[in-house]
Amino acid sequence: MKKLPVLILLISALSGKAFAQTETNLYDPNAKPQLVAKQFSFTEGPAVDKKGNVFFTDQPNNKIWKYDTEGKLSVFLDSAGRSNGMYFDKKGNLISCADADDQLWSISPKGKVTVLLKDYQGHKFNGPNDVWVRPDGGIYITDPYYQRDYWTRKQPDLDGQKLYFLAKGKAPAVMVDDKFVRPNGIIGTPDGKTLYVADIGDNKTYRYDINKDGTLSNRTLFIAMGCDGMTIDEHGNIYMCGKGVTIVNPKGEKIGHIDIDEPWTANICFGGKNKDILFMTASKAVYVLKMNVKGVD
Repeated sequence: MKKLPVLILLISALSGKAFAQTETNLYDPNAKPQLVAKQFSFTEGPAVDKKGNVFFTDQPNNKIWKYDTEGKLSVFLDSAGRSNGMYFDKKGNLISCADADDQLWSISPKGKVTVLLKDYQGHKFNGPNDVWVRPDGGIYITDPYYQRDYWTRKQPDLDGQKLYFLAKGKAPAVMVDDKFVRPNGIIGTPDGKTLYVADIGDNKTYRYDINKDGTLSNRTLFIAMGCDGMTIDEHGNIYMCGKGVTIVNPKGEKIGHIDIDEPWTANICFGGKNKDILFMTASKAVYVLKMNVKGVD
């Protein structure tokens, strides 16, 4: 019986060591992100389908590109509504923030466009920026205002920059949080219970509990850091884009940083057949990095 406490301490120590390795050994520290291509004007919105193919936007050129699991690039859609953030729903439709006319689109696997949202209470959205689809098909949309040179308007139609929710098949959208300076990146957990939203304008990121009806509760400061796009891995670590990629554990602690030799890293997702390839859109380029963890998008 005297040996039991020693055994418990040993098990605890080993468990702590294993957990620490999970946090820090996310990828080979000697590996560097590999350039896929640098032929674009500004890349955004990567989203992964069920097979591991990644779709991303070249927003100024109004195209959605496909990067397949064999590493081949091809154009998926021309005249893509100046798509920005994107995410796949369970049926394989690509949900897109199409800010040419400040709409939310659903794009079928064959490229057919259905407009899900075109306004909020009769007013144009500021410019839907990023999107996350929860497991039951409900959609969260960040709506900051970034003046686009292809818009005829010079000021927003709406008061404030907010977060909206669109229940599956139940337009119109409802506003679920208005306490932002400029909301941007968004991601949720695969169980549909937790949402993360970055307020890039206030350099903060918040965590919420997701209620069944789409409302949010328990708004908590996750980290005093804002970001552009985000993704999440199988351990709940959040990957936050901006100047490279900052990796933050579920406690809100920074545990790593991936340097990207570009002015700005806009967005990110896990792709590939095993969902273990980190795909990053960065200024005029796209990059990949082999990981030791998998994504859950």
